[in-house]
Amino acid sequence: MGSQLSSVEGVHVVVVGGGFGGVNAAQQLQSQGLSFTLIDMRDAFHHNVAALRAAVQPGFAQRTFIPFAETFGDAFVQGRVERVDTDRQTVVLQGGAEIHYSHLILCTGTDGPFPGKFNTVASHQRAVQAYEDFVHQVQAADSVLVVGGGSSGVEMAAEIKTEYPEKKVVLVHSRVGLADPELLPSVRREAKEVLLRKGVELLLGHKVKDLSQLQLNVVRRNTMVTTDRGQTLTCDLIIDCSGLKVNAAAYRDDLSESVTVSGALKVNQHLQVHGFTNVFAAGDCAHVCEPKMAYHAQLHAAVAVSNIVKGLKGEELTSYNTGNVTMLLAMGRDDGVGQFNGWKLPRFLVVLGKSRDLLLWKSWRDMKQKYTQ
Repeated sequence: MGSQLSSVEGVHVVVVGGGFGGVNAAQQLQSQGLSFTLIDMRDAFHHNVAALRAAVQPGFAQRTFIPFAETFGDAFVQGRVERVDTDRQTVVLQGGAEIHYSHLILCTGTDGPFPGKFNTVASHQRAVQAYEDFVHQVQAADSVLVVGGGSSGVEMAAEIKTEYPEKKVVLVHSRVGLADPELLPSVRREAKEVLLRKGVELLLGHKVKDLSQLQLNVVRRNTMVTTDRGQTLTCDLIIDCSGLKVNAAAYRDDLSESVTVSGALKVNQHLQVHGFTNVFAAGDCAHVCEPKMAYHAQLHAAVAVSNIVKGLKGEELTSYNTGNVTMLLAMGRDDGVGQFNGWKLPRFLVVLGKSRDLLLWKSWRDMKQKYTQ
């Protein structure tokens, strides 16, 4: 990133979204001495990588939320961004407050069902309580149906079966292959083997009918569920781990010419949003052909901040280049599968690298805080 800049007159960077990409951008702006504002709906960073374990293990959720203000002080503002006014270079918050920017980094991420996602205006105490309440539902259920066999669904089923091996856990997936399709076939097969070894029942190539009409995340004993192929299942608790979508609400209308059908923002090789030199996208909301991962969001953020700095110095901008896929799936605290830079990893390395503590130590360190129980 080069030498630190002193505060530059007229420069104020607004970062929308306090996920992995947004926090990384804010940290680098802070280290550069640039004026910035980080905006998020919650008052604490959510280490979302550990969300599924927080949904099954009592007391774990508290570790997954790290207060923004203790790290960023007055540079953090809690609120929901309702629109981006590119003509006036302001972001407009719910309630009417406006924040001016010279440069904008959009890190709005993806949205989806709880417990995998918690995207709502809330205090971290309320968020923690939501996860603790969910744990009670999992504990009360004798049988659990997990809908969706992507990476989140695979991890969710494994977490439940690891923490509560006596429970019946069924995973329904509309496709035959499990986990992210960009993973090596051998890694996907291994994920299936681990689930079966843990006792998870798999129903692949089936889609749950009328999912939107079913009650989720609440114990309803002996609920009847039917698939599109006529299979009938009975369960006490239904957890939806499908249907992730780009969280485009903050910018969809005002940047409509730069938005893809999926809601992601078209970007060039410098991660500048199509049609703008001072607006960047990082993480899941950037239209980059690679898996949606925290690791990639952080890489995007580094490039975006680097290019803001280089632009101010009149230097050539940095390009973002995708690489071979690195992805680790925590299959409960005692197992995991994954690959590094396109090479399959031994399972014990995944356990050491991710599964045991889900990289929580790194987020607390990066936020320059210590977890105190």
